[in-house]
Amino acid sequence: MKVAILDDYQDCVRHLDCFSLLDGHEVRIFNNSARGTGQLAVRLAEFDALVLIRERTRLPAPLLGKLPRLKLISQTGKVSGHIDVAAATQRGIAIVEGVGDPTAPAELTWALIMAASRKIPQYAANLRDGLWQTASINPELNTPGRVLKGRTLAIWGYGRIGRLVAGYGKAFGMRVLVWGSDASRAAAADHGFEAAPSRERFFEEADVLTLHLRLSDATRDLVTADDLARMKPDALFVNTSRAELVAAGALEEALRRGRPGFAALDVFDSEPLPANAPLLRIPTVLATPHLGYVEKDSYELYFRAAFQNIVDFANGTPKHVLNPEALG
Repeated sequence: MKVAILDDYQDCVRHLDCFSLLDGHEVRIFNNSARGTGQLAVRLAEFDALVLIRERTRLPAPLLGKLPRLKLISQTGKVSGHIDVAAATQRGIAIVEGVGDPTAPAELTWALIMAASRKIPQYAANLRDGLWQTASINPELNTPGRVLKGRTLAIWGYGRIGRLVAGYGKAFGMRVLVWGSDASRAAAADHGFEAAPSRERFFEEADVLTLHLRLSDATRDLVTADDLARMKPDALFVNTSRAELVAAGALEEALRRGRPGFAALDVFDSEPLPANAPLLRIPTVLATPHLGYVEKDSYELYFRAAFQNIVDFANGTPKHVLNPEALG
């Protein structure tokens, strides 16, 4: 099969141990993103199969209609709204899903919490400029960091990632407060954590608030400007899940108003994030380039499953098919 691997920004996929699974197939790797239906249609028209790195490229119906050779979409991890599944099924394009592991995104979440709380990036950058124990040349921002022990960690979403983060919070001596579905709050209580009595209290009492939710129609724009306005002026808002969970523009405005005082973000409405993005100009924001799953062990896991799904499909024994109707 003629296979395209999309959006491998760091050109690391071909160096993975599992890449050898695609021996015998004609493979092309793209290291940059194409924008717009027209550009993507030209780029992808010749391929039988696409390997998607999570949601870096969207495949809406108009684009799928311009890919007459496409038979298979092999997703790393799970499909999360970036593929028009109905349109793919109608065109006989099978979608196969892979596996995931919560460890890397949970660890990154904790790394961001630690780094933002102790202002590590600011101190490190200023040290290179000869400034000792200086978090900022702005006197208002040149304040000490703070420890996590004794503070309230608020977690919205108590799935696989949220549970790991709750465990990290407990290990650091934090009070862990959980909000989410009835099932999530009940599970958190069973594990010895607090279920927030209300959405309002959840935001009001948080010293660190982190989102761990899947993006869906029900969760899009879930966090509102009113929610953020309830947060403490020294609170930290963390999002390593999906930018679209927060209403458009709400976080930027909230940070300018000073509630919450800080944010640590790994996800953005537009990715790759342009260098002139307003969020990058806000000094109280710690931003990383969507690194949640970008880690060696995770890549081996994700791509081994994705490549094996291609091998199985090519051998006439497709597995893990999201839309089996397409095979008919």
